[in-house]
Amino acid sequence: MSVETKFSIKDLENLSGIKAHTIRIWEKRYNLLEPERTDTNIREYSVSNLKKLLNVAFLYNSGIKISKIAALSESEIKEEIEQSISENKEEHAITVLKTAMFEFNYPLFSNTLNELEENKNFRTLFSDVFIPLLVELGTLWHTGTIDPAHEHFISELIKQKIIVNIEALQKKEASKELPTFCLYLPYQEIHEIGLLYAHYEILNAGFNTIYLGTNIPLQDLSHVLKHHKNVIFLSYLTVKPEKRSIKEYLTEYGKTIKEYQNQKLWLMGRRIQKTESNSLPANISTIKDHGDLIKRLETLKKS
Repeated sequence: MSVETKFSIKDLENLSGIKAHTIRIWEKRYNLLEPERTDTNIREYSVSNLKKLLNVAFLYNSGIKISKIAALSESEIKEEIEQSISENKEEHAITVLKTAMFEFNYPLFSNTLNELEENKNFRTLFSDVFIPLLVELGTLWHTGTIDPAHEHFISELIKQKIIVNIEALQKKEASKELPTFCLYLPYQEIHEIGLLYAHYEILNAGFNTIYLGTNIPLQDLSHVLKHHKNVIFLSYLTVKPEKRSIKEYLTEYGKTIKEYQNQKLWLMGRRIQKTESNSLPANISTIKDHGDLIKRLETLKKS
């Protein structure tokens, strides 16, 4: 696959964690990379330069001296990585997944995860690989190192992976005695990965679910309550509601479903991280993260 993406030395610093000053020294001393130059003599780096630097950074962070790494051929670098992977599988996987992102390489993404899944369950894979990768992508997005195409490509693949695992759980019969969780994202909210993974964990805990997905107006929730009595709503607030405070959103929630007093709502996501639970109505709960969600579900099952 021919990929023409070009990177600045600052991009390489953001992607590899190696300071730009150090990259320049490695270039000059070891001829490590071969950047092109613009008409104004600014370095530009190809995807192949990035891949090499990511591999070098992995070995360097594993404790191998740069002088030794620089003397290795491409095949020898791969051999060194294979020997170092056993102690740093997750870190190396994240490196490879970043490469897959910049190459828009589906097989590389899939094969990397398949290897990890041989020894990891999906919960561990999500916490040890996907979460650190997504956090890093967020940083790369804000620094302008990656563009929307790269971010969407990798995000959609992660969503597909979660959905496959959700489908496997949906084949099992859930207990009818437990509450049904109705999961949704607020109106105009499109960041779905957090909600999807919450869906996976709720199913994994043995609960019934109704998944409404993205961009749901509050008035749509009342329709669910016409058909199900024992319901807990769960929403994941990443960027929405944007112009209103959380309390204003919850006030509207209460007015919208006023026929169903004290209807439970669990809230997750970045927008509620600074919201104190004791400042909210008794029927509203804030969930710190997916680990907290898992604990809450276990407690709910025992109650």
